[in-house]
Amino acid sequence: MPPPPKPGVVPLAPLRLGDVLGGALAVIGRHWKQLAGIVLTTYGLALAVIGAAVGIAFAVHSDRLDRVFDSDSAPRVDDALPLVLTFGAVYLLMFFVILVANAMISASCPAVLQDAVLGHPTTFRRIWRRALRRVWSVLGTVVLTALIAMVPVLLIGAAVGTLFITLITMSSNAGEFGWLVLGGLLGALATGPLAIWLWVKFAFAPAAAVFEGQGPIAALSRSARLVRGDWWRVFGIALLAYAMAAAAGYVIQLPFLFLSLLAPAFGGDAATSGVALAVVIVSAVIPLLAMLTGQALTAVFPQLVVSLLYVDQRIRKENLAPALAHAASAPPAAV
Repeated sequence: MPPPPKPGVVPLAPLRLGDVLGGALAVIGRHWKQLAGIVLTTYGLALAVIGAAVGIAFAVHSDRLDRVFDSDSAPRVDDALPLVLTFGAVYLLMFFVILVANAMISASCPAVLQDAVLGHPTTFRRIWRRALRRVWSVLGTVVLTALIAMVPVLLIGAAVGTLFITLITMSSNAGEFGWLVLGGLLGALATGPLAIWLWVKFAFAPAAAVFEGQGPIAALSRSARLVRGDWWRVFGIALLAYAMAAAAGYVIQLPFLFLSLLAPAFGGDAATSGVALAVVIVSAVIPLLAMLTGQALTAVFPQLVVSLLYVDQRIRKENLAPALAHAASAPPAAV
């Protein structure tokens, strides 16, 4: 029996674990320039927006910052409250911008994979335009999937926060706080498995949004149908890909984290508002750069693995291989 055709990074047949991981690495090897351009452009724009927002906030409240940091007395509420509200809004903007950037990366991986599986050449402009058209649908799937994991995360955070407050204050109502801690942990244990099950069930939603032009809800439904019957296989391979990326990202972020720990030492006593603000900015920006650098270098790999699993499931369940082989023989503009 002849081997299946392989016009691109993977054979057009049901994929094994080695095919999926090797295919993701092959995509990075063949199209690293386009992927690096997408990642650097996306996170560069995100950093520019965040930097502009922080700069505007500091410029608007420079007088209040001087009064709060340089005053020997306790800060006035009239000075502190606007600062809290402004920088809280900046933090929310930062969260949204990073979420959009991650959605753009999630859309770019299936976009580049469309050509990589068929063996067609591609360009930065082609991938960017294809991903940009689908980024809001992908963002919808990312937000809806993130909301699933929010319940157990909030419960764990509430339990840990309550435990921390109890240990710090040594309150006489420790028994009452203990019930809150126990309730939070039990709630997280009860909702965590359901969140993981749903996360895997909807793992193919970004790929469906890009490959098939689906909206957020339709992409989630499409993903659920493709994962049905192969949940454990998808979970195992996706978990392995994310673990590999997390290990690589940790190694990459170590130098940045070391610099952020050294930043307060260069501030001395932080006697003036300028020094104090410099220490605060450096201590906040370096971890942000570490996170973005780690994501820029490692976020692509798990997304490519999950997208290849999407292609694999369509080959297994919908006999997509003949259609892919036919598309591979056609010119890229006709696909």
